[in-house]
Parts: sequence; C-alpha cells; structure tokens
Amino acid sequence: MCRKWMALSSRGTRRLLDKSKTFHVACGIAICIFSVVHVSAHLVNVVNFSAFYSEDLPALNLARYLGEDPRMIILTTVFALIFVWIMILLCVCVWFVRYRLSNYEIFWYTHNLFIVFYIILMVHMVGGALKYQTNVDTHPPGCLRPNQSSPELQGEELEPGNEERRCKEEARFHPHYPQTWMWVSGPLCLYCAERFYRYIRSSDPVTIVTVIRHPSEVIEVRMLKRDFKAHPGQYIVLNCPGVSSFENHPFTLTTVRRTLHTTPHTHDLSCPTEEKETFGVHMRVVGDWTERFTELLLPKTGVELEILPMVQQRRYPKLYVDGPFGSSSQEVFNYEVSLCVAGGIGVTPFACVLHALLDGWKQFRLRRLYFVWVCRELQSFYWFSELLCALHHKLWQENRPDYLNLKLFVSQTEDLQSMSEEKYRPLSSRLSIGRPRWKLLFDEISNANRQKHVGVFCCGPKGISRTLHKLCNSGRYTGVTFEFNKESFS
Repeated sequence: MCRKWMALSSRGTRRLLDKSKTFHVACGIAICIFSVVHVSAHLVNVVNFSAFYSEDLPALNLARYLGEDPRMIILTTVFALIFVWIMILLCVCVWFVRYRLSNYEIFWYTHNLFIVFYIILMVHMVGGALKYQTNVDTHPPGCLRPNQSSPELQGEELEPGNEERRCKEEARFHPHYPQTWMWVSGPLCLYCAERFYRYIRSSDPVTIVTVIRHPSEVIEVRMLKRDFKAHPGQYIVLNCPGVSSFENHPFTLTTVRRTLHTTPHTHDLSCPTEEKETFGVHMRVVGDWTERFTELLLPKTGVELEILPMVQQRRYPKLYVDGPFGSSSQEVFNYEVSLCVAGGIGVTPFACVLHALLDGWKQFRLRRLYFVWVCRELQSFYWFSELLCALHHKLWQENRPDYLNLKLFVSQTEDLQSMSEEKYRPLSSRLSIGRPRWKLLFDEISNANRQKHVGVFCCGPKGISRTLHKLCNSGRYTGVTFEFNKESFS
C-alpha cells in the first residue's frame, strides 16, 4: 500500500482510506478466488487439447498428439508451468498470513513474494496457449483446402463462381502478445516511485537520545533526526538492521523534546511540529521484534524505571525512520467536540494530541475533548500520568476545566492499588473499576452537545471498536451526529 499518497489525500478521502487495510485484504481474497477460477478453466482446456487433438490445425494445440497425458502437458509447457507457479505463490502468501501476529518475520518475507507474482503475471502469456490467425484474408473461416470437398456437394467439383470458397493458403497462427503490463504498469510505477522516495528519505539513521523503561513492559525511545516535521496523530515506521534488515514496524509519535525556540517556561514534552526536531515513540514489548530491539537498547535489569542519557558510554543500535505518515487521529482537531477512546497501549495516537493541547489549545477548532482510557493494569496509567496531570492543571488555571472530560477505567481488579500520590489526585478522582458503559457515555455526550458533529476516534481492541462503530451508526441520537474514525496502521 502507498502510505505517502494516502497521507497527502484530503480529509474525506482519508476517512475512506481508514479501511485501506481491510480493502487490501479483500482485494487479496478476490485475486485468489478469481485466480483459482482462471487456472481451473485453463486446466480444463489442457484436457480438451488432449481429448480433441486436431491434426488439421496442430498449431492450435498444446498437445503433441491425440490422447497425450494432460499431466505431461502441464509439466512440459512453459504456459502451464507459469500457472502452476502462480498458484503456488498465491497459496504460500495466503497460508502464511496467519503468522502475522505470532511470527511476523515469516509473514513479511512470504508477503513480499508479490514481486515475483507480478513478474510471472506479466509474462504468463509467453507460453502461447492463446493464438490468433494472421491470414484471415487468404484463409477465411470455413474455406475449403485444395484437397477438401464440400460435404454439401457430396464429392462434386465446385462451380467456377464458387472458387472463392477455396483456401488460398494454409492457416497461420501467432500467439497473443502479453498485455498484462498495460494494466499493472501504472499502479506499479506509482508504488515504485513511493518506495524510492521513502528509501531516500529514510536512508540516514536517526540519533537515539534517550531510552526509558516504563511499567507493564513498555519502553520509550526518543530520537533526533534532521529536518523531521510532523503533526499530532501521525506515525512513523522503524527499521533496525540489528534485529532484521527487512522488517518495518509502525509506531505512533508520542513524545518529543523542544530543540528550537525554547524558553525556560516551555514544557519539555510535546508533539512534533515545524520547530521541533526530537521525537519519541512508546512501544510495548510483546513480540519477537520488540523483544530483540529492547535487548539491544537496554541491559537486562529489574529496575522499574531506567533512563540512559545520550552522554552515557553506551552504543545504541543503528535505527532508520520512515515517515511521518498520516492517520485518522489527525482529524481530532477538526471537530468542535471529539471523543477519543484508547485501550491499553492504544493511547499512543492520542498522546501527541494531548501534548499539542498542552502547548496551546486555543489555536485549534476543538472546544471539548472526551478522553476515555481503558487498561487492564493500574500501572499502565503511569505511562502518561504526568502529561494528563499537567494538562488538567493548565486548563484549570485558564478557567476551562470543562475542556477535557477525562475518564479512566481499570478492568483487572486483582492486586488493585490506588494512585495515592498527591500529584496524581486529578487522575485518581476520575478512575473507575470495570468497563465503560458506552451507551450512557454517548447519551451524556449527545445531551451536552446538541446540533454538533462529534468525531469519535478509537485505537484499541476490536470489541471496543465494533461497539463504538455500531453506536455511531445507530441513529438513536437526535440533534447530534457521531462520525467514527478508527486508527489503522498499514
């Protein structure tokens, strides 16, 4: 998929492209189904070539003689072998999709076989199974060869006026030229142009400034890159050759430090803009790639929080960054009222939004933000606890306590502790045990925001996303329109 072109699209187009991954999967399934139908039809043709071999027109037959084994035709002709390889590639790609989560490396390598698939697809006509006649003028359809008589005349000679029914020469046939390239060259050129642009843009490695270990197996990586510009809600793609040279993983931008135009009173953490260069991501250590990447970044230690500054004598692995790319979270500021729902580490797309509000909420169209964060463990709220408290105090000081409606939910009740620290009091007072009651929340929002369009943004489990999507499309709320936007990384 072309991430860069999607990022440059308009707001309405981006909302349609939120389902780009689903559309990609649907196209893959459709290609598999129609490929099976197409190849099956050609296999039937192979059987017909053997069963109905014509000695009069041998050039039209893939079979070499009547009754030739169809399996030998498949194994000894270029045309049939190409179709066999197409089906093998499709089966391999489809089969290993199941390993996307359990073993992403296998999925990544097999999925990139699409390059071989397209090459074979563009040359699959080379075998010459389909042919056309080149001398229709001298050998029209239905004409009689010199040694052939018309069955209607029953052996009598043709009258002088009907001599034009005789064939002037034997029929000649020529294979069709490959035309697949005419249909795929445009999209392929667009894709290759984007890949080349992204390769040039990400060719310089970034400088890793700081690595922070957070509770609940989450690490934060802060980086520095020249001429890096981004907007709240965007994400980047990381590539670490020390882990895998070909694997690329998307992560949402969450934190940065000001490096330009700073003052003693400015906040240290905010979202990347034109005048900021240092940026960061939060990643949860849950897979092979993140585990190996964490081992390269941090030594094994039992300390809950560890900060390794850049000045320390430690060599970080080489890291390349591609991006930033747009996502649906960028549209949070384009509504007067927005509802952001996060599940666990799914809070990362909205962390950058909160940083931008901390820098200055008056510059945006947004006038009220409902923020719901659901976590299994209480410790997960510490990832952005200082950010939430800082934004809360800022809004109270500016007499806009109703700007941010914060709701925190912890679903796991075992060994539950409270956020007893004094500085976290704004969070502990908004913390609830259990799961949100979404219908009541939507009723509250609709009653407080009549005649408004409310943007609903979600990044979390599929169950929460489906529930919110159904409520947005239910039509039960009069006087208010809910527009659903789902965070999706391609």
